[in-house]
Formats: sequence, C-alpha cells, structure tokens
Amino acid sequence: MYMIFRCDCGRAVYSKKGIATRKCVCGKTIKVKDRRILAIVEEAVQASDMVRELQEEKYGGAYFTTADKVPNKR
Repeated sequence: MYMIFRCDCGRAVYSKKGIATRKCVCGKTIKVKDRRILAIVEEAVQASDMVRELQEEKYGGAYFTTADKVPNKR
C-alpha cells in the first residue's frame, strides 16, 4: 500500500505505508503521520501515476522530449 500526500512546497509525494518520514525533492523531511493523506493505492505504479496527475493538476501538463528537439538559444 502506498499513501499520497503533499509537501509544504506543494509537491505531491508518495510513500509506502508504515514509513515514518519521507524526504521531498525540495529538501524538507516530512513526517508522514502528520500529513493529510490524499489517496491510498495498492501498487507503486498507481502511486506514481496519481502523483503525476496531481502535479499536472496544480502546475499544468508536463511533457518530455529529446535533446535534438529543444531549440538552441545561442
């Protein structure tokens, strides 16, 4: 089981059930039991997808591309 919650910076994060703390990419160490749990899912893949959806909801859609398609600014 995986729990999805938000860091103080606004980023959605997931953690395995039973884990006491989780470190966000912003650098903050989060006590999981003090967080409001947004969702609980069974698989890590589902948790990853849910975090991606929450991030897109808050910050807009993300897209990935290859380096040859990025415009050269020089």
